[in-house]
Amino acid sequence: MSSTLWLRISSIVALLLAAGHTLGGRKQWSPMGDNAVLQAMKDTRFDTMGVSRTYLDFYVGFGYSLSVAQTLLAVLLWQLASMARTNARGVRPMILVIGLACLGNALIAWNFIFPLPALFSLATAIPLAVAFAVAR
Repeated sequence: MSSTLWLRISSIVALLLAAGHTLGGRKQWSPMGDNAVLQAMKDTRFDTMGVSRTYLDFYVGFGYSLSVAQTLLAVLLWQLASMARTNARGVRPMILVIGLACLGNALIAWNFIFPLPALFSLATAIPLAVAFAVAR
């Protein structure tokens, strides 16, 4: 199997993570339900750089920013797969860097968030490792 196929697989997994992250963030939610922390995030408002925001605004905004970044990753991996068709060896450094970033995201998610995004990040990194190995 070619590096192009493995990069496309990784791209699709990244897109699924972006979709899940976006859909999961559509509601202001907490895994523990509506609780004192979530209520405090909604109620605590402060002025910064000329706008009034809550902690929940920042939380939701950072979440959507991650969805955009994950979608960007999916698109770039798809484009990289096209490049690998004609220059597999030349894309190896990019595959390596992206793969290491995905592993880093998996570790962060595992230690600070919860297992599902960690597993998706790992599922993005594994095809990248294979793509790196076969891109010679």
